[in-house]
Amino acid sequence: MEFDPAEADLSLASLFTGWALADKLQRRLVADGFIDTRFADGVVFQHLVTGPVTISTLAERLGVTQQAASKTVADLEKRGYLSREADPADARARRIVLTSRGEGVIAAARQHRAALDAELRQTLGDDRVEQARLLLVEAISLLGAAPALRARAARPPR
Repeated sequence: MEFDPAEADLSLASLFTGWALADKLQRRLVADGFIDTRFADGVVFQHLVTGPVTISTLAERLGVTQQAASKTVADLEKRGYLSREADPADARARRIVLTSRGEGVIAAARQHRAALDAELRQTLGDDRVEQARLLLVEAISLLGAAPALRARAARPPR
């Protein structure tokens, strides 16, 4: 049986829209030279845009073990998006920081998200896109997810 997107319920329609937007964003980042960036990298980056954190803090925010966070950081470090620096408050600890490449991919992603929004508004109309955005934001609040988003603790469901 073939799937008809027009028959999707709200949860599937919003999920698939998010995936389609994320896919467009990833393709544009690749065109910008960020050929090794992944969707999941943003889950880590959201915790670093406000400043450096320790591995233990990052692990806690991600809801994973320190070993898992260390493995993720090592991968992002190898790809040039993150680095480790001494923690001025604790000589034994290392803080995770965004590199200029990490800051660059975040800036590029923000620009591309704004461009995708503008393109949708151009095609579908400002009012319709704004109504859809407000509906989804209201749904986020009604579903109790707003505090996690405000705390930059957004992560895929388990």
